[in-house]
Parts: sequence; C-alpha cells; structure tokens
Amino acid sequence: MYAIVEIAGQQFKVEKGNKLFVHRLENEEGSEVKFDKVLLVDKDDQVTVGTPTVGKANVSAKVLQHVKGDKVLVFKKKRRKGYQTLNGHRQQFTEIEIQDINA
Repeated sequence: MYAIVEIAGQQFKVEKGNKLFVHRLENEEGSEVKFDKVLLVDKDDQVTVGTPTVGKANVSAKVLQHVKGDKVLVFKKKRRKGYQTLNGHRQQFTEIEIQDINA
C-alpha cells in the first residue's frame, strides 16, 4: 500500500515505515504530524485518484529530527571586470518517518 502526498509544497510517494527529508516543518522533534493532502492511494492494487484530493484520507508521520542539508556554493563572475562573489547556502530539512496511511 502506498500513497502520493503533498508535504510542504512537494509531492512524495510514501509507504509505511519510509523515512523522508522534507522542507522544514514547525513541529517539535518526537511529535506526530498528519497530512491531509493525499492525491492518490493504492490499496491492494486498487488505485483511488483524488479530485484534487482523496476524501477522508490522511497520512500520519513522526518527526525524527531537524537537520541542515549539504552546502551549496553560488559563484558569480563577470570576466574582465574584476567582479566575483561566492555565497553559500544550507537548506533546512526535517526528517520524518511514515507511521500509517489511512484511506
């Protein structure tokens, strides 16, 4: 059984027991989160597609930890002008574990 869920503006294919890194959520570590925007559910090879979401379906997950992603370097340069800048960025992520899919 799997489902396609929209979490923080992105779509993820989830199954029970999966661990995902999603954009930073405001919930505390160890707390439980429910996601209501379920777009598709596959239960026993019977696919239910939502219009736009599947009614009364939700996915519950547990927040494991808040982490930072790898550093991304942004380098800008204009040739023959003596201009160059280097900026770094680290994205904030939340690691979640899927507990249950209710459909």
